[in-house]
Amino acid sequence: MTEKATAAATKASGDGALASDQGKTTIADQVVAKIAGIATRDVDGVHSLGGGVSRTVGAIKERIPGSRTNYGQGVSVKVGERQAAVDLDLIAEYGIAIADLAAGVRRNVVSAVERMTGLEVTEVNIVVHDVHLEGESGDEPEGESRVE
Repeated sequence: MTEKATAAATKASGDGALASDQGKTTIADQVVAKIAGIATRDVDGVHSLGGGVSRTVGAIKERIPGSRTNYGQGVSVKVGERQAAVDLDLIAEYGIAIADLAAGVRRNVVSAVERMTGLEVTEVNIVVHDVHLEGESGDEPEGESRVE
C-alpha cells in the first residue's frame, strides 16, 4: 500500500494518524509537554517558562552536576487519543507586546505539536506570570524584595 493510500485509509477510518489497521500509537503527556516547551522557548520574547516556584526548583535542579534542562517546566498538557490541550506559564521579556507574544507562542506550539505527534491541538492557554527586565537576576523568589 502506498503512503497516500495508507493515509487515506487511516483518514477514512476516523482514527487519525496515530491508529491504523497495523496498530495504535500512544504519545505520553511528557512528550507533548517537552515539544510544547521547546516550541515556546523558540519564540522571541519568552524569557523563561514556569511560575515562581517551578522556576526556583528548576534553577536548583540545573545547578546539580549531570542534570538536564527540564523542557516541560511550566507546561501542563492533557492528551487524549486524537487531541491535546496545552497550558503554559511563562515570563515575558520587557518591551514585547504580550498579545503578539501569546499569538506567536500559540502558533509555534500548535505547529510543532501537530507536526511531530499528529495530534490536533484544541487549545493553548497561556498565563504570563511576570515581565523580565534586562539586568534582573531572576534568582529572588517571587513576592520577596530586597531592601538596599
